[in-house]
Amino acid sequence: MVEVPTPNIESAPSDEDFARLQFTTLLYYLHCTNPDNGLVRDKTQAGAPASIAAIGMALATIPVLVERGIIIREFAAKIARRRLDFLLHCQQGPEPDASGYKGFFYHFLDIETGRRVWQCELSTIDSAFLFAGALTVATYFDEDTADEARIRQLAASLYERADWNWACDHGATLTHGWRPENGFIPYRWRGYDEGLLLYILGLGSPSHPLPQESYAAYTASYDWRNIFGRELLYSGPLFTHQLSHMWIDFRGLRDEFMHEHDSDYFQNSRQATFVHQEYAIRNPMEFEGYGEHCWGFTASDGPGWLTAEVDGVRREFFDYIARGAPFGPDDGTVSPWVVVASLPFAPEIVIPTVLNCGRMNLGMTRLYGFKPSFNQTFKVADSPTGWWISPCHFGIDQGPVALMIENYRTGFLWNLMRNCEPIVRGLRRAGFTGGWL
Repeated sequence: MVEVPTPNIESAPSDEDFARLQFTTLLYYLHCTNPDNGLVRDKTQAGAPASIAAIGMALATIPVLVERGIIIREFAAKIARRRLDFLLHCQQGPEPDASGYKGFFYHFLDIETGRRVWQCELSTIDSAFLFAGALTVATYFDEDTADEARIRQLAASLYERADWNWACDHGATLTHGWRPENGFIPYRWRGYDEGLLLYILGLGSPSHPLPQESYAAYTASYDWRNIFGRELLYSGPLFTHQLSHMWIDFRGLRDEFMHEHDSDYFQNSRQATFVHQEYAIRNPMEFEGYGEHCWGFTASDGPGWLTAEVDGVRREFFDYIARGAPFGPDDGTVSPWVVVASLPFAPEIVIPTVLNCGRMNLGMTRLYGFKPSFNQTFKVADSPTGWWISPCHFGIDQGPVALMIENYRTGFLWNLMRNCEPIVRGLRRAGFTGGWL
């Protein structure tokens, strides 16, 4: 087992401590990647398939690996080029064992062949994370070398072949996806969530752009609330307030909705972070461990689908599900990674919480960093802590930690993506003004 130097977890984590956590988190994308094709495992469980979203996040971290001196730029470019080349040449078509269709990709792929597994869905949002990662390396690798020029060509081809209008299925909003067995999934991206990035990328496409009306349709069902005395655009799981922000610095940027509410999406994510902490402090369901320095509810692994009596209280527990605050679902499961990913928004409450998690034997100093989730209410006799801890790390949890630490420390990804033409175009077509635009 690889160890990194132990940070000082008896006092507030320093920049060096966050650098160590970032480094060990990044190791996931180096260790859990098939070197033959660049596909990245969904999770550390043996035999796990590749996750198209994790591949996108792995791409997005490559510039960080270079800037932090972990990989030489020349070799990092080769890693990016090989990964993009394999994806671009994966089979696209209506066949049930293809890798994707109409430019989008299936959620999970066989890590050797790149073919669809588990009859999973063609996922618009997971494809968006892939496209964002491809655009990241295309923006970063701007030198006049054969590999870097090829990266730009491959990324453009991968992104520009996505048919965003097809993915709307004759409606105003984007669908969640499609299956060859029964067609489009009967759910649409409406109301605030991680779909913000999806629409910006769709609007920014130079080949198959979404109509501007699609963004208005997405925001039409936004839910502005007052929660614990804080005004914010509500979405329960904390990750929904973070993933679009890995690439886009929303400070000062406002669309029509945020103009009307005298806010922006960055400030909204800050408010959501405080809501999660306040919910844990109030702890209405009286779960063990919740408090000022133990919070963070998101899509995560859990103890399992079961009901058990705990200290005379009948409790319902969940497996992998999108947990949220303050309206649930909630089963006592907390995710350290989603706390770290809020570092740029609210460092004054994130840093003490990271310190507390660092004291809890959750793997902060070990390979891949914090275990993604734990539940102190669910007792496990042979656990080193006495309670449940997720046995696996997940590829889609590693990216937000590594990238948001970098944005907190230097703003590197945010500054880089200001030069990404599709994102700038998508923001403008969505009606964003102000800030760095």
